[in-house]
Order: sequence, then structure tokens, then C-alpha cells
Amino acid sequence: WDNADFSRGVGTTFYQEFSTLNTAKPPFVRDVEAKVRRYLRSSYSAAWTLKITWEKAPAYAAQTDTQRTITYQAVLTTDGFRSYVLMLYQEGGMQWDYTRLPATNVLIGYT
Repeated sequence: WDNADFSRGVGTTFYQEFSTLNTAKPPFVRDVEAKVRRYLRSSYSAAWTLKITWEKAPAYAAQTDTQRTITYQAVLTTDGFRSYVLMLYQEGGMQWDYTRLPATNVLIGYT
């Protein structure tokens, strides 16, 4: 999922699941549906959505830099037939100094 390093006690990860089949949809799920409709120009009604948040996450290896952190989210959603992932970053985008990461094949997003 990421190359965050929480070993120094900085930052946290949490998630929230929204099962919306036959239930009222909270504003967050309605916003996700609107984004999928807008970006993909498709009708979409979520049956299940998972929001994962990395809050104030330092990059690996945190032993060298715990000051530069980032808050970002991955949102997985499905209607039971089609599935989507939204990657959401704090304003200003990814703030890690990728030149200091041990890996040279840096990728933002997913494959």
C-alpha cells in the first residue's frame, strides 16, 4: 500500500467501512459516487466503500526524517460489478522527499 514508516511513533493509519446496500448513504459515500460519475461519466451507485487514511505518515526510513509527513487516503468502492479506487492527497500533493527513499522505482498511485 505504501512506504510509510510508523516505527518512530509518528503518524497513524485508520479505516472506515461503509456497507450501503439497502441503507441510507452517508455524505462521504454520496461524494465518492459523485466523483466516480464525474470522472468516468458513468452511472454508479455504491454498495460498499472502504476509506483508508494514513495521517501524518513519515516516509520510510523514518530514522532519517520524521518532520516531513503526509496525510492521504485510498478509497475502494464497488457496486458489486464494477470496482474503483480513488487516491486522495492533502493539498499540495505528496510531500515526501522521494530522492531520500531507499527505492529508486517510486510510484504514486497504484498498479
